[in-house]
Amino acid sequence: MIDQQIDIQTKDGKTTTFITHPERGGPFPVILFYMDAPAIREELRDMARRLATSGYYVMLPNMYYRSGVMELGPIPPDPDAPERKRMFEFMASINIPMVMEDTKALLAYAATQQAANTAIVGTVGYCMSGRYAVNAATHFPDQVKAAASIYGTHLATDQPDSPHIAAGKTKAELYFACAETDIYAPAEIIEQLKQGMKGSNNEVEVYPGTHHGFAFPKRPVYHRDAAERHWERLLALYRRNLAT
Repeated sequence: MIDQQIDIQTKDGKTTTFITHPERGGPFPVILFYMDAPAIREELRDMARRLATSGYYVMLPNMYYRSGVMELGPIPPDPDAPERKRMFEFMASINIPMVMEDTKALLAYAATQQAANTAIVGTVGYCMSGRYAVNAATHFPDQVKAAASIYGTHLATDQPDSPHIAAGKTKAELYFACAETDIYAPAEIIEQLKQGMKGSNNEVEVYPGTHHGFAFPKRPVYHRDAAERHWERLLALYRRNLAT
């Protein structure tokens, strides 16, 4: 495996991006891995490496580069903790148009790399980034063939870029993994999402007995069986849609 961390020029600056892919056998389909709110950390790099071992060129960009931060460190569970409040400020500082600009820059960089095949792209976003992974499919419909939102937030809004109405805007296969207990995606939101996906080749799956964040090994809410199921679903989604 080849790991590297590089700064990729965007419209608004440079995003430090962790890239990992197999050493031989490329070019590989590109996977854009959008981070969750606590930002870049070794836990996410390890998840990117796991994806890459299946034959993908995985890009994990720092989405908070406009604020001049990358690794936030541990986030205490106390809602009043200053670290948590700071994290929410960073999360609120970005939006779908910004992240789509970044995505354009990431794909432009990957197009210059021998190991990457940017004609075939998959996305995955956790937590705040589920909506970004899905919007990449609607904004780059000729390249993104599969998109996954893992306990995503803001899944059904009144905005034209709401994930729950994405099915009619892309031919990519969409997959939504939802936690059974999630204040950021309660049952009524999941129901809206299911209604929006009805009649399409997309799936909304609720993981029983889980809480928001269940796929992250370092979280107290980590659920090993559900986390492994999410990997199985994710890799199957990519196998179906990203074959070269």
